Amino acid sequence: MATSVEEISANRQFDGFNRRYKHRSSVLGCDMTFTVYFPPAAEKGKVPVLYYLSGLTCTDENFIQKSGAQRMAAARGVALVAPDTSPRGLGVEGEAESWDFGVGAGFYVNATQEKWRAWRMYDYVVEELPALLRAASPFASTLDVDLASIFGHSMGGHGALVVGLKNAQAYRSISAFAPICNPMNAPWGVKAFTGYLGADKEAWKQYDACELVRGFAGETKPPILVDTGSADKFLEVQLQPQALEGAIKDSGYSPATLRMQEGYDHSYFFISTFIDDHVNFHADALLGHKA
Repeated sequence: MATSVEEISANRQFDGFNRRYKHRSSVLGCDMTFTVYFPPAAEKGKVPVLYYLSGLTCTDENFIQKSGAQRMAAARGVALVAPDTSPRGLGVEGEAESWDFGVGAGFYVNATQEKWRAWRMYDYVVEELPALLRAASPFASTLDVDLASIFGHSMGGHGALVVGLKNAQAYRSISAFAPICNPMNAPWGVKAFTGYLGADKEAWKQYDACELVRGFAGETKPPILVDTGSADKFLEVQLQPQALEGAIKDSGYSPATLRMQEGYDHSYFFISTFIDDHVNFHADALLGHKA
């Protein structure tokens, strides 16, 4: 795997830096961008890593520019790593015809259908990006990639739950804002899974958080935090937090906290309101103590 990266922008914030990079992805077969927020503590030694997976139509920049997560990440000494949401520039027929499939809508799965074979965002997030962060010179001396947690929003909340539950030994904690909790039974998920994975619903189960919670067999259970807004227009049809709540209750998965935030919607106004809770939740797990 190539380990060269190109820095394409840098912005100082809260005495740390947001640095955006470009690299060639061998997994996806295209150039990819990602952004890292280095807290001030990274100037003195390695810091733990908190990955953020964005939602439909987003790039790596939405979270970095809108969430306000850097303030608490700087205070707690945690790096934020935000990858893009899909391959780009491959010219696959139909890749940009709809906002909820194709470009900007990778759903953090490994596609098995030939046309979409490059859509392997699961492997990119779980394998290629962490390997790059371990090996490339801008990160090897500043990021402790083996001390990591993961969170995300909407499609990325689904991704964070799936990645975290399928790789429980690799992540100290998992959280999500307004995740697509039961994609096998939600229109966004059905469209994506049918396109990327085919018609066999048995193949879909490995990417459904409710199925993964019910079948969880690992000895280590990363703590889970989920926030959803009661005024989210996607609440009942697409997100279905009640399905995840039921799966957690049925399986006895613990600790898991699911909160309904009264009056909040699906936007980054919602995320920015509760971002400190999530960064602190992960920092407590990563650093082994509360602030």
